[in-house]
Amino acid sequence: MATASAVPVPASHLDVARDAEPATRSANAAMAAKLPFADNADFEAAKRGLIAPVPEGIVRAQSGTVVWNLGEYAFVDGELAPATVNPSLWRMARLNMANGLFKVTERLYQLRGFDISNMTVIEGETGLILIDPLTTAEVSRAALAHYYGHRPRKPVVAVIYTHSHIDHYGGVRGVIDEADVMAGKVMVIAPDGFMQAATGENVLAGLPMGRRSQFQFGTMLPRGPRGQVDAGLGKSVARGTSGLIAPTRSIVQAIEEHMIDAVRIVFQLAPETEAPAEMHMFYPGLGVLNMAENACPLLHNFIPLRGAVARDPRVWARYIGDAIARFGKDTEILIGQHHWPTWGREAVLDHLEAQRDLYKHIHDQTLRYMSKGWRPAEIAEAIDLPPGLAERWSVRGYYGTVNHNVKAVYQRYLSWYDGNPCNLHPLPPAPAAAKFVEYMGGAAAVIARAKADFAKGEYRWVAQVMKEVVFAEPDSIEARALCADALEQMGYQAESATWRNAFLYGALELRHGVFQMPFRGTFSADTLAGLATDSLFDMLAARLDPAKAAGQAMVINWHFTDRDEKLALTLKHSTLTHRMAEHSPAATACVITSRKLFDEIILGKAKAMEALASGTLRVEGDATRLGLLLGMLEPPGTLMFDVLTPARA
Repeated sequence: MATASAVPVPASHLDVARDAEPATRSANAAMAAKLPFADNADFEAAKRGLIAPVPEGIVRAQSGTVVWNLGEYAFVDGELAPATVNPSLWRMARLNMANGLFKVTERLYQLRGFDISNMTVIEGETGLILIDPLTTAEVSRAALAHYYGHRPRKPVVAVIYTHSHIDHYGGVRGVIDEADVMAGKVMVIAPDGFMQAATGENVLAGLPMGRRSQFQFGTMLPRGPRGQVDAGLGKSVARGTSGLIAPTRSIVQAIEEHMIDAVRIVFQLAPETEAPAEMHMFYPGLGVLNMAENACPLLHNFIPLRGAVARDPRVWARYIGDAIARFGKDTEILIGQHHWPTWGREAVLDHLEAQRDLYKHIHDQTLRYMSKGWRPAEIAEAIDLPPGLAERWSVRGYYGTVNHNVKAVYQRYLSWYDGNPCNLHPLPPAPAAAKFVEYMGGAAAVIARAKADFAKGEYRWVAQVMKEVVFAEPDSIEARALCADALEQMGYQAESATWRNAFLYGALELRHGVFQMPFRGTFSADTLAGLATDSLFDMLAARLDPAKAAGQAMVINWHFTDRDEKLALTLKHSTLTHRMAEHSPAATACVITSRKLFDEIILGKAKAMEALASGTLRVEGDATRLGLLLGMLEPPGTLMFDVLTPARA
C-alpha cells in the first residue's frame, strides 16, 4: 500500500502484530475477574431460532468480488480471550458471530450476520414487509435470497426504514425496484424528517465522517487477535453499492397505526435519539416490540467517534420509558435492528428499564458534576455505572463508552469550551507541540522519559506526550513508533470495539503513514438526488474558495425545471447565500436546467459547458457568470487527510 508519508519506516516497526505487554495482560485479567462470565444466557438467545447460517459465510458481488466475509473472523473461537483482546469485548465478538436466517416467532424472521445491522422480515397476507435493508445492495440481495431458500417466495410489498443511518437503508436497491415503488406496487415507509437526516449528514460532513469512520470501524485493519475483532454493533460494515429510494409514506404523528398487508403496526416516533429521524414499532398481532437501534444490548453513542450532532440521552431515555408504558404489558418479544432478541415479558421489561436508566444516569450525573464546575475530562473519569447496571452485560460499552458519552453531554449543554480562558485561544497543535517539546528539553529527552513510563504501563500518558513529539517532529521515527506502541496497548485493553479500532488504526498509520486510496466521492447519486435543493446549495457554499471569490459579487437566479424549483443565489463578501422559492431582480443571469443534470455536474458525470452547448442547460443573461461561479468552487477534497500528524495545506 502506498503511503502519503515520505518517512522511511524501519522494518522492525512494519509488523503491527506486537504482543500484549505485562501491564495489558494484568488489566485484561482484572476485567476477566470483574464480570459474570459464567452467564451464558446471551449465547443461547443469539442462536435461538437459527434456520440456516450465512452460506459459506461469504457474500460476493456479481463481479465475484467478496463484499462480506465472516471467514475473516474464524479466529474468534473459544471462551478464553487472547491477551491482546479485552475479555469483555472478546465475549461480544463471539456473540456477534451468530449469523444466518432466524425465526423469531410465527411470521417474523431476521437475517443477521450479513452486515453490521439486521434485516427483519414480516410475512404479510400477500407479500413480505422488509425492515432495514442493510448497507449495500449486494448483501441485502444475498440476505433476501437466503430467506427465499428456506421460506415461500412472496413478493416484497413494503420496505420500512427505522432510521436515517446508511446501514438501515443503503441496500434497498438489492431488494426492490424503484419502478415498482413508482407504480405503487411497493410502499416505502420512514419516520418524519428521514430524507433530510439521511442525505444532509452524508453530504455536508460526509468526507470527514468517512475518514473518521475508518478509525471507528477499523475497516482497514487486519482481522485478528491483534487487529480488528468486532465493531460492537456487529462484526463490520459491509462493502458494496449503497443507494436510496425515497419514502412514499412518512410517519408524522407521535403515534400512528397502519395495516400493511394485513399486518397491524403501531409506529412510535423517537426523533433526536440514536438518529435525528428514528421510530419504534409494535406488532400487536405478534406481541413483538421493535426498538430499532434505541435499546441494543450495549451502551450506545451520544456522539460516535466518526462525528455527528450530539444526541440527547434525556430524550432517548424518555422515549424508551414511553415505549415501556405504551407497549410493555403486551410485549412478549423485543427485537432491534442489531444483535439478538429478548424473549419473555419480564426479561423485556427488565432490559428496557436498564436501558432507560443507563442513558438517564449518564445524562444526570454529567449535569450534576457540571454544576460543580467540573470539566469534561474530569467528569468522564469520575462517573461510572451504579450497582444494578455496572455488572450487566447489556449495558457494557462495546460501542459507546461512559467516558466519551459524558463529554458528549457536556458538549450538548456547554459546547466544546470548558470555561477555562487558558483553553479559549490556545496555539494550534503543531506550533504548540514544538513549544512543549522545547520546554521539556527536546525530543530525545521526552522520548527517553516516555520509554520509562511505557515500561511502567502508563500507556495513556505515553500516547499523550508522544503525540506532542510527533506533531513537533512528524518525521521522528522513534516518536511515531513509541506512540504507536502505546496506542496499540491501549487498544488491546479497550472494552469498546470502536476505541480498540481507533487505537489500533492510529498505531497502523503512525507506522505506515496514511494509506492512499482512489477517491470515489463521499456520497452516492441516490443520496445527492434525495438531498433538498436548499441543502445542496449549502454544500456548494462550503466549497467556495474565498481567495478566488475575493472582490467578486454577483446574483444568479436558478430554475430547476424537473422540480419546478426556483432560488436566488448571491455571492458577496466571498460568501454564498441563497433564498429558495424566489428570483431576484438584481440577478444578471438565470440558469435553467434540470436538478438531475445539475447533480450530474456536481458529481463530475457531466460538464456545464457541454450542457450549455447542447441546450440541456440554458443561461438567460450573462452566461459567463456560471463559469466564473463554478471556477470558484473547490473539488470535494481528499478523504485520506492527516489525522495522526499535523494537517497539510
